[in-house]
Amino acid sequence: MSDVLDASPYDALLLLSFGGPEGPDDVVPFLENVTRGRGIPKERLKEVGQHYFQFGGVSPINDQNRALLDALRKDFAEHGLDLPVYWGNRNWAPYLTDTLREMVRDGRRRIIVLATSAYASYSGCRQYRENLADALATLETEGLELPKIDKLRHYFNHPGFVEPMVDGVVRSLADLPDDVRDGAHIAFCTHSIPTAAADTSGPVEAHGDGGAYVAQHLDVARLIADAVRERTGVDHPWQLVYQSRSGAPHIPWLEPDICDHLEERKAAGVPAVVMAPIGFVSDHMEVLYDLDTEATAKAEELGLPVRRSATVGDDPRFAAAVRELVLERAATESGRDVTRCALGALGPSHDLCPVGCCPARAPRPAAAGADSPYA
Repeated sequence: MSDVLDASPYDALLLLSFGGPEGPDDVVPFLENVTRGRGIPKERLKEVGQHYFQFGGVSPINDQNRALLDALRKDFAEHGLDLPVYWGNRNWAPYLTDTLREMVRDGRRRIIVLATSAYASYSGCRQYRENLADALATLETEGLELPKIDKLRHYFNHPGFVEPMVDGVVRSLADLPDDVRDGAHIAFCTHSIPTAAADTSGPVEAHGDGGAYVAQHLDVARLIADAVRERTGVDHPWQLVYQSRSGAPHIPWLEPDICDHLEERKAAGVPAVVMAPIGFVSDHMEVLYDLDTEATAKAEELGLPVRRSATVGDDPRFAAAVRELVLERAATESGRDVTRCALGALGPSHDLCPVGCCPARAPRPAAAGADSPYA
């Protein structure tokens, strides 16, 4: 795709992310945004916010998105792709609605969206689409001309997402003491979600035990494990594990939890573990706290050497992958032939989320899908 630099019909890229507080006074208002409509008392939010307060009330996610923005703009400029890049968040400034309003006033009429979530799930895809629909509805009430919005396909198995993670695992293994390195286990970590949400993730035909969410993570884990074996000559055992569970304890969520898994590996005689956060684009709070703080403390308590490998972040290969995905979708929308790049067994994901894909908890309009009210 490097020789195809025509992004038409698109006239802008929107980086759409979760958002995070940037100071102590932001923490509770941010959590109120995240949990709006759930009736959670402010005192409980203050307790939850302790994770942020331990780090000065600052989530790293916004700075990491700024770094990704810089990487995308640099890559686009170096390859002659004239496509402005904007940034909006679901839960903190810059807010999505404000950014879309700015884009419309700048004359942007055909927008392609990159969400900082690589996999299929309600919270990782459809909820972002619902937020887009909410923002468009607000702009409509303001009398603004609405842009047409599309969303880039899931990129979990794009080489530009997978290869930086392979490098991260290899570096983490190399950082372990010589006497435990070859026996190290790889724990591929991702965000736990309710099993009911996992089972209905992806298109209807993918629904079932774990749905597309689990299948996609397992495919990526196999890709990385196989590449690590080829690079190191060692076949490291691995498992997909989960972290960052929240919500009512009676609701089943995906397991095992990373801390429980570390206990099990220690009991099984595993000499060391590399934690590879494949479910996250960047080292935001749920990596910084749940892995670097909580899980690392558990490993120290167990006397188990651990290392945590890097997320993709602003790696130039990921920026290049975004460029390729934009050009791929632009070619498809323009009726041009295109090669869709994907590793592993699952192949490239769909461009347009079909009806019934990652269904909502309650019916809500969602943009950039087959069921979008905004054609």
